[in-house]
Amino acid sequence: MAHPIIFCDFDGTITETDNIISLMKAFAPPEWEQVKDGILDQSISIKEGVSKLFSLIPSSQKDEMIQYLSNTAVIREGFKEFVDYTKEQGIPLYIVSGGMDFFVQPLLKEYGPFNGIYCNEASFNDSTVTIHWPHPCDDHCENNGCGCCKPSILRTLSLTEDSEVIVIGDSVTDIEMAKLGDTVLARDYLARTCEEQGISYHPFETFYDCINLIGKGVTT
Repeated sequence: MAHPIIFCDFDGTITETDNIISLMKAFAPPEWEQVKDGILDQSISIKEGVSKLFSLIPSSQKDEMIQYLSNTAVIREGFKEFVDYTKEQGIPLYIVSGGMDFFVQPLLKEYGPFNGIYCNEASFNDSTVTIHWPHPCDDHCENNGCGCCKPSILRTLSLTEDSEVIVIGDSVTDIEMAKLGDTVLARDYLARTCEEQGISYHPFETFYDCINLIGKGVTT
């Protein structure tokens, strides 16, 4: 019998919007848009692009950014119930995020603990924000520029043959992880990419949808 294990994205998945994009709109100069477009069309790596984005913001704005997201970030409907469901069912839940520790950890605090939270780290010691990457690509990753390499994290957890890998995500940072999933729950950019690349997936809008799909034992 398969044992489910869940890998869930944060920005745009657990939260209604992508928090990095929200911060750029509020704090970065206009040239951030060109960098964002390069990430989305994959002409630059996620790691390079995100580093460039945050280098546009002065470190002195750290407190303002934290306060801004605490006031504006919205957790997707049903997430608390989803976390409760995974605990009741004994399903491991890992949060894998291309976001930053200074907003991922505080926004998740009231919903944990989780089996693990993986994200990038921001430093505010220089004049502009510097990003550190504690979860790099392994030797099996073809991109070698993921930043927080989600498929490498998945492989590091030494899944067994009877593990059913459930991937939940929405964006470009989730594509490679989705390719490794037995079950993919996708929305927005990830759903469109799954369509284009022939990756089997199930659409969702709320975490109540995720509870229903996982409860039905969907694997295709």
